[in-house]
Amino acid sequence: MSSSEADFESMRLMALVLTLHYEEGLLQSQVATKLGLSSAKVNRLIKRGRELGMVQISVNSPFQPLFALERKFTQKWNLKNCLVVPAVTGNAETTLNQVGRGAGRVLSEAIRDGDTIAISGGKALSAVTENLSIDRAFDVNVVPMTGGMQGQHYTDVNHIATQLADKLGGRATLFHAPLHADTAEERDLLMSVRSVRGVLDIAREAAVAMVGIGSVVGPNATYYDAHPIPESERIKLIEGGVRGEFLGHLINSDGSLSDNELNSRLVALPPREAAHIPLTIGVASGSEKVGPIAAALNGGYINALVVDEPTAEAVLGNEVESA
Repeated sequence: MSSSEADFESMRLMALVLTLHYEEGLLQSQVATKLGLSSAKVNRLIKRGRELGMVQISVNSPFQPLFALERKFTQKWNLKNCLVVPAVTGNAETTLNQVGRGAGRVLSEAIRDGDTIAISGGKALSAVTENLSIDRAFDVNVVPMTGGMQGQHYTDVNHIATQLADKLGGRATLFHAPLHADTAEERDLLMSVRSVRGVLDIAREAAVAMVGIGSVVGPNATYYDAHPIPESERIKLIEGGVRGEFLGHLINSDGSLSDNELNSRLVALPPREAAHIPLTIGVASGSEKVGPIAAALNGGYINALVVDEPTAEAVLGNEVESA
């Protein structure tokens, strides 16, 4: 037999092995028995066939667009994790619950007994707590990263910390201070109180953080729930470059902190310190969160994200337009 004939037979055998294994679903051991070959030879032929590009595996499912978005976010912002969930058309509340449920899965997969979980307040974190489902209890401590808000019970950070700790089977450390002080001097005084410093010190050492990302544009802008200001002042914020809120801090499109004096009155962990927590998960949903999500990602404040599909597409589209 000539060398060309031998090559033909070798390639034919390789193609037959690949067909039996990939198209007919036979195990490598079954292919070996059927063709009278050793398992080692079958393994070598499959490996060589893949190296030669004779195998092309394609997965066709409705989840592929979601996976593609997750890859784009992970690559563009060097994220440790990204989960994009389907939206429910015309129902923002149900979509937020979907995002909350997904964020709960990401959280439960990340935490271990003995961990501290640092959190913010807000609607997104409330949705996480309401939709959280776990298989076992975790010995964890849940701690706020910001002061609380009067009159916002169900989205207040202390309430959410307590609820989340109960759901997980752990305990909560509460933060007995307001999110906003009346003056910068009052804020400095509050931050000097030992109990306040102690809570923030615990938060700094957290293994995992989960944070909502606030909006500053539109009728549902969550920032003004915590700090109501006149419409004229809101316009000035946007004209000054502010695009979102992170841990109560106003942030610009590149993620830098706004120099607006409102930031000087915050009783909260600075975003840059939260970014040092090993896994910091941002949770957000809705068109009004597009700019804020991009700002938080550009600032490097989060290294994981849970978001709905239309919002994810809009964030990527917004970044392309801004480039």
